[in-house]
Amino acid sequence: QVQLVESGGGTVQPGGSLRLACTASGTIFNLKAMSWYRQGSGIQRELVAQITNEDITTYKDSVKGRFTISRDSAKKRVYLQMNNVIPEDASVYYCCLEDSGVWTYWGEGTRVTVSS
Repeated sequence: QVQLVESGGGTVQPGGSLRLACTASGTIFNLKAMSWYRQGSGIQRELVAQITNEDITTYKDSVKGRFTISRDSAKKRVYLQMNNVIPEDASVYYCCLEDSGVWTYWGEGTRVTVSS
Protein backbone atom coordinates (compact mmCIF):
# COMPACT_ATOMS: atom_id res chain seq x y z
CA GLN A 1 0.00 0.00 0.00
CA VAL A 2 1.24 3.45 -0.88
CA GLN A 3 0.28 6.67 0.86
CA LEU A 4 0.59 10.08 -0.74
CA VAL A 5 0.64 13.29 1.23
CA GLU A 6 0.40 16.64 -0.51
CA SER A 7 1.57 19.94 0.91
CA GLY A 8 2.14 23.50 -0.17
CA GLY A 9 -1.37 24.58 -1.00
CA GLY A 10 -2.70 27.91 0.12
CA THR A 11 -3.70 31.32 -1.13
CA VAL A 12 -1.74 33.04 -3.85
CA GLN A 13 -2.29 36.30 -5.66
CA PRO A 14 -2.79 36.37 -9.42
CA GLY A 15 0.63 36.40 -11.00
CA GLY A 16 2.19 34.84 -7.94
CA SER A 17 3.91 31.52 -7.38
CA LEU A 18 3.31 28.46 -5.29
CA ARG A 19 5.06 25.12 -5.00
CA LEU A 20 3.19 21.94 -4.24
CA ALA A 21 4.91 18.83 -2.95
CA CYS A 22 3.77 15.24 -2.69
CA THR A 23 5.60 12.63 -0.67
CA ALA A 24 5.02 8.94 -1.15
CA SER A 25 5.49 6.29 1.51
CA GLY A 26 5.07 2.55 1.48
CA THR A 27 6.20 -0.08 -0.96
CA ILE A 28 6.37 0.91 -4.60
CA PHE A 29 7.09 -2.02 -6.87
CA ASN A 30 7.65 -0.33 -10.18
CA LEU A 31 6.99 3.37 -10.38
CA LYS A 32 5.57 4.32 -13.75
CA ALA A 33 4.59 7.93 -13.27
CA MET A 34 3.60 10.58 -10.80
CA SER A 35 1.10 13.22 -11.68
CA TRP A 36 -0.79 16.23 -10.46
CA TYR A 37 -4.50 16.48 -11.13
CA ARG A 38 -6.93 19.15 -10.12
CA GLN A 39 -10.63 19.22 -9.56
CA GLY A 40 -12.74 22.32 -9.15
CA SER A 41 -16.27 22.42 -7.85
CA GLY A 42 -18.58 20.64 -10.27
CA ILE A 43 -15.71 19.96 -12.66
CA GLN A 44 -14.25 16.63 -13.61
CA ARG A 45 -10.79 15.90 -12.30
CA GLU A 46 -8.22 16.83 -14.93
CA LEU A 47 -4.57 16.07 -15.49
CA VAL A 48 -2.34 19.07 -14.89
CA ALA A 49 1.12 17.57 -15.24
CA GLN A 50 2.80 14.19 -15.27
CA ILE A 51 6.35 12.96 -14.98
CA THR A 52 7.28 9.39 -15.85
CA ASN A 53 10.02 7.18 -14.42
CA GLU A 54 12.06 8.26 -17.45
CA ASP A 55 11.47 11.92 -16.61
CA ILE A 56 9.21 12.47 -19.57
CA THR A 57 6.86 15.31 -18.72
CA THR A 58 3.39 16.15 -19.97
CA TYR A 59 1.35 19.26 -19.26
CA LYS A 60 -2.16 20.48 -19.68
CA ASP A 61 -2.08 23.11 -22.41
CA SER A 62 -3.25 25.93 -20.19
CA VAL A 63 -0.36 25.49 -17.74
CA LYS A 64 2.46 25.01 -20.23
CA GLY A 65 5.19 27.56 -19.67
CA ARG A 66 3.84 28.39 -16.21
CA PHE A 67 3.95 25.12 -14.27
CA THR A 68 6.86 22.75 -13.89
CA ILE A 69 6.69 19.22 -12.55
CA SER A 70 9.80 17.63 -11.12
CA ARG A 71 10.67 14.74 -8.86
CA ASP A 72 13.19 13.60 -6.30
CA SER A 73 13.34 9.84 -6.61
CA ALA A 74 15.43 9.35 -3.51
CA LYS A 75 12.83 11.15 -1.40
CA LYS A 76 9.87 9.65 -3.29
CA ARG A 77 8.66 13.16 -3.84
CA VAL A 78 7.13 15.06 -6.71
CA TYR A 79 6.77 18.81 -6.99
CA LEU A 80 4.62 21.19 -8.94
CA GLN A 81 6.06 24.65 -9.31
CA MET A 82 3.25 27.01 -10.20
CA ASN A 83 4.26 30.39 -11.59
CA ASN A 84 2.21 33.25 -12.96
CA VAL A 85 -0.87 31.78 -11.37
CA ILE A 86 -4.23 32.83 -12.79
CA PRO A 87 -7.70 32.63 -11.20
CA GLU A 88 -8.56 29.58 -13.29
CA ASP A 89 -5.82 27.66 -11.48
CA ALA A 90 -7.79 27.75 -8.24
CA SER A 91 -8.73 24.19 -7.41
CA VAL A 92 -7.97 21.21 -5.24
CA TYR A 93 -4.78 19.59 -6.48
CA TYR A 94 -4.31 15.85 -6.14
CA CYS A 95 -1.15 13.83 -6.36
CA CYS A 96 -1.33 10.53 -8.22
CA LEU A 97 1.13 7.65 -8.39
CA GLU A 98 0.98 4.81 -10.90
CA ASP A 99 2.68 1.61 -9.82
CA SER A 100 3.46 -1.22 -12.19
CA GLY A 101 0.65 -0.19 -14.50
CA VAL A 102 -1.67 -1.96 -12.09
CA TRP A 103 -2.17 0.23 -9.05
CA THR A 104 -3.08 3.89 -8.93
CA TYR A 105 -2.85 5.81 -5.68
CA TRP A 106 -4.22 9.21 -4.81
CA GLY A 107 -3.51 11.76 -2.16
CA GLU A 108 -6.24 13.59 -0.31
CA GLY A 109 -5.61 16.84 -2.10
CA THR A 110 -4.37 20.29 -1.27
CA ARG A 111 -6.36 23.41 -2.01
CA VAL A 112 -5.03 26.30 -4.04
CA THR A 113 -6.92 29.57 -3.81
CA VAL A 114 -6.17 32.46 -6.12
CA SER A 115 -7.17 35.79 -4.67
CA SER A 116 -5.96 39.35 -4.65
